[in-house]
Amino acid sequence: MYPTRRTRLRARLVEAGLDALLVTRPVNVRYLTGFTGSAGSLLVTAEDAILVVDGRYDQQAAGEVPDVARLVTRADDWLPAHVPGGRLGLESHDLSWDRARALADLVPAEVVAAPAHVEALRELKAPEERALVARACAVTGAAFADLCTWLAPGLTEREVAGRLHHALLDLGAHDRAFEPIVAGGPHSAHPHHRATDRPLAAGELVMLDFGALVDGYHADMTRMVALGDPGAELSRVFALVRDAQAAAVAAVADGVGVGQVDAACREAIDRGGYGQRFVHGTGHGVGLEIHEQPILRPEARATLRARMIVTVEPGVYLPGLGGVRIEDTVAVTHGTPDVLTDVPRDLVRL
Repeated sequence: MYPTRRTRLRARLVEAGLDALLVTRPVNVRYLTGFTGSAGSLLVTAEDAILVVDGRYDQQAAGEVPDVARLVTRADDWLPAHVPGGRLGLESHDLSWDRARALADLVPAEVVAAPAHVEALRELKAPEERALVARACAVTGAAFADLCTWLAPGLTEREVAGRLHHALLDLGAHDRAFEPIVAGGPHSAHPHHRATDRPLAAGELVMLDFGALVDGYHADMTRMVALGDPGAELSRVFALVRDAQAAAVAAVADGVGVGQVDAACREAIDRGGYGQRFVHGTGHGVGLEIHEQPILRPEARATLRARMIVTVEPGVYLPGLGGVRIEDTVAVTHGTPDVLTDVPRDLVRL
C-alpha cells in the first residue's frame, strides 16, 4: 500500500519537473509511510525515500515503517548528501518562510514551492481507506442512537459533549474526530459554536455536529434534536434544510462539479426565502483530516471523482432564534452516492 502511494507521488514529481520532494506535513508522512508520530519528515526522490525522525520516535518509526531507510536527527545537515542537485520541492503550504529559506541555503539544488502534491493523491480513497471512514461513520451513528436515550433538558452543552466523547470511545472509536458541536436553542444559530455550561431547555432545537476517529480516519455528521416543540418557523426551516440536503446528496456523482452540488441545496434554500442565512459552503473532503480537498462551495471549480469522500451539510441560521444543519459523509461513485452516515435525517423529538 505505502510503496504504491510513493510510486504514484513520484509520477507526479516527474510531471512537475521535480527531482525530489521534502514532505513535512505529518499527515502526509503518515499517508506515504504509515508513520503515526507527530514529528518527522520524508524525502522522496526518483529512486528511494528517507524517513527522518528525532530520537523520541526512533523505535516507533522502526516498527511502523520497516521498508524505508531511516535517519535519527533533529538537524537538517543530512539533506545536502541526499539532494545533490536538481530541483527540490518543499511543502510550501506547511513550512514557515524562515525554514524554507534555511533549507534553500543548505542544499546545492534549486528549491521551489511544491504545495499539495500529496493532498492531491489523498483525494481519491483506496478501498481500505473508505472502509475505515465507513467504520468511523458506523461508530458515529451508534453514538447518536445512544445519545437519543439520555439527552434531556437540564444537561449542559458541555456535559453532553463530554458524554458523547465517552460514548464514541466506548463504541470503538480511537478518539473523537474533532471537538463536538453541541448547540442548544439560540446557540444553534452559530455554525461553529463551542459547548458552554448553558443548560439545554425544553422546547428548543439542539444541533449535534460530531464524528468518530478510527485508525486515523474521520467521520463527520450533523443531526438535529428537538426537546419538545421548536415552534413553527424552526420546524419550517428544518423541513427546508432537510429537503435541500437531500437534493445536494442526490447530485453527488463522478464528473459533477462541486459548484453544482452546492447549487443544488443553495437554490432550494434561496427559494425558501432563507438564502442569506446559508452562510458557509456545502461541504468538504474527509479522510485522514476532517477538512480535506475538495471544498464544495459556489466559487470552487473542482470536479468530483469516484472514490472521493465528501460531506454535504447545508444550514440555515437565524440569530437569536436558532439554526438547522444536516450533514452526511458521502462516498462518490459512478452512480448513486453512498451515504456512509446511515442515520435517519428526520427531526428527532425527545
